[in-house]
Amino acid sequence: MAEFDFDLFTIGAGSGGVAASRRAASYGARVAICEGSRVGGTCVIRGCVPKKLLVYASQFRDAFQDACAYGWDSHVPAFDWPTLIANKDKEIDRLNGIYIKMLETSGVTLLPHFGRLIDKHTVEVAGKRYTAKNILIATGGWPSLPEIPGIEHAITSNEALHLGHLPHSILIIGGGYIAVEFASIFRGLGVEVTIMIRGEDLLNGFDDDIRVALAQELRNRGIEILARTKPVKVVEGAGGFTVTDHLGREHSAGLVMAATGRRPNTRDLGLEELGVEMDKGGAIRVDEWSRTNVDGVYAIGDVTDRMALTPIAIAEGRALAETLFNDNPMRISYDNVATGVFSLPPLGTVGLTEAEARARYAKVDIYRTGFRPMKHTLSGREERVLMKLVVDGESQRVLGCHMMGMDAPEIVQGLAIALNCGATKADFDRTIALHPSTAEEFVLLREKVADPQKL
Repeated sequence: MAEFDFDLFTIGAGSGGVAASRRAASYGARVAICEGSRVGGTCVIRGCVPKKLLVYASQFRDAFQDACAYGWDSHVPAFDWPTLIANKDKEIDRLNGIYIKMLETSGVTLLPHFGRLIDKHTVEVAGKRYTAKNILIATGGWPSLPEIPGIEHAITSNEALHLGHLPHSILIIGGGYIAVEFASIFRGLGVEVTIMIRGEDLLNGFDDDIRVALAQELRNRGIEILARTKPVKVVEGAGGFTVTDHLGREHSAGLVMAATGRRPNTRDLGLEELGVEMDKGGAIRVDEWSRTNVDGVYAIGDVTDRMALTPIAIAEGRALAETLFNDNPMRISYDNVATGVFSLPPLGTVGLTEAEARARYAKVDIYRTGFRPMKHTLSGREERVLMKLVVDGESQRVLGCHMMGMDAPEIVQGLAIALNCGATKADFDRTIALHPSTAEEFVLLREKVADPQKL
């Protein structure tokens, strides 16, 4: 008789948990997974996928307007938000069904309820207890809200995907990627948008040139950015809401959205009682093998707050399954991971920012170009592209690639391969350009930006 009910019990059926469970089951492990919400997790149900569908919707206004210069008798037709949301929901339902089917065909037992740790080998789900040799926590994250009076009136990215109607105006608190993406979505759909940020610029952690350039493009689209402004109170009134800032100024909007980060989903899991170590933000501490300090208990994905990206959670989950059930010890690398911000215009980035590179390397070469793309020479749109390479001044290895502009995420994904192969500036230079394209500029950059130390 088996000592445990399962070889692996996964709490959380998001992208990471599903990937780990399916891979483990493919190697003959007896696997169960529990999920108190919909199977698919943040990315599929309330994150990357539905958000990207809304991004596509927001791009059509530009396309309709630009079409006239290309000979099309065009006008901007009426937009119907309920139709978009209904069609988005159908697609999410379809994907949810696919994820459930994948678990079934993989031989993974799905328990559609929340789970809680009783001890290091026992999980309780809907009043029933299951034992497992290994337990994996993959519960992801959840939007966090600033602690100010009236913040309960604000929506988060979760609710933004299910609004009954579009507001005439929205004030978004926060300046990270979720904030700028939803600001772009709402503005593209005709909503008046204001972003309120505590700091000077948007997108902390991104390259400074890209941050400044995107802020300018958003302003050009009519988005107001209130920098160095802290919200202290939200009040509901007739026809909308009022946000009071730290200087006593009042800002009115039809809707308020909080996009001030996400917090690991570790509450009510029984982690404290079991002695699982967490940081002050609630993230589970793990080592490079995704092991917690409790033997047999592992954690992957956003709940560990290492790098909150869906492909990272999937890679961590698969690596864990390889290690535990395929006699193939595997760790993943967090270097040169490409990321995209689906703003209007979008960003794509991989590798080190200029500031990060200067902090690590004695000499850094910067190559940068900005221009209006060919498409807009006829449309007349003033939207610009910014492209930048960060290079080790001694070895000439390319350390970072950063881009703002149409198709930036698609272009940078390919450049990530080059960086992971250790490409040098000479490798970029000897690559023949694909003309005419925007991407070709990455292999045509020749003039170095003047070193700020010599200015």
